[in-house]
Order: sequence, then C-alpha cells, then structure tokens
Amino acid sequence: MSTRKPNPRLAKIHRSYSVEEVARLYGTHRNTVRAWIRAGLPTIDGSRPILIAGRDLGGFLRARRQRNARPCGAGELYCCRCRTPQKPAGNRAVYEPMNATTGNLVGICSTCSAWMNRRVSLANLGAVLGDVAVSLPEAQERIGESHPPSVNCAFK
Repeated sequence: MSTRKPNPRLAKIHRSYSVEEVARLYGTHRNTVRAWIRAGLPTIDGSRPILIAGRDLGGFLRARRQRNARPCGAGELYCCRCRTPQKPAGNRAVYEPMNATTGNLVGICSTCSAWMNRRVSLANLGAVLGDVAVSLPEAQERIGESHPPSVNCAFK
C-alpha cells in the first residue's frame, strides 16, 4: 500500500535502513527512496549498500511534510483548485456541523469560484472567522433515514 504522505514515525530512530527496507516500510518503490536521497535525504556514508539512519529518515519526512503545509490564517478557507488558503467570496461562509463539536466551513473561492473548505471545531469558530460572516444552520439538513413501514398484505 503506497501512501502519498508517509508517516515519519514509522522509522525507528536507533536503526539504519537500506533503500529496499525504506521502500518496504513505506510501501513505495525503491526509485522513490532514491529520489528522496537526491532531494536531500542524508545517507550514512557514500559506500554501497546505501544506508539511511532512522533519525535522519524521520526528520527528512517531517521537514518535507511541513514544507508542503499551507496553514490557513484567520478568515481563510483552503481552495483545492488554487492550492492555497483564500478569502471566501463576499467574506461569507456556511458552517456545516459534522457532529456536536466539529464541522466544516464551506465557501466559494473569490479567485476561481471553486468550493473551499476548512475543518473547525465549534469552540474555535470565533478565532478562525476573522472578518468572515458565517451562517449557522438552524436545524438539521435532513431528517434521519428511517425504514419504510412493513406492509403485511397477507392480513385482510
């Protein structure tokens, strides 16, 4: 199973890994691990077989994940099409609850008119909003799904 965001905590810090072991650990191809080495993943020495320290592997993957992060500021939602945090069009968003404590802020991107989202807890809603006006739902959107009543046509 290949993962797009490898978990840096899988690497044991006191162990050294070969390229094949790293590929097996993260479910990637050996060439992916070699590309990580070319991108700056430090190796133990220049000799063969190439060995990678677990501490360096975890640090490299953490730094790579952090570098690609795009945190949203106050009043911003993440636009998947623009791949950046943006202000919603008209500074308006809708809060859609997922459960009693968390939900999604949904808006329209002012740049590309695509849907934008941001997961937020209800307790932190005020800090996240900034100058965005949020519509809160007054009731549930749908009535819970129920089974249709059984019809006993055998009884007359």
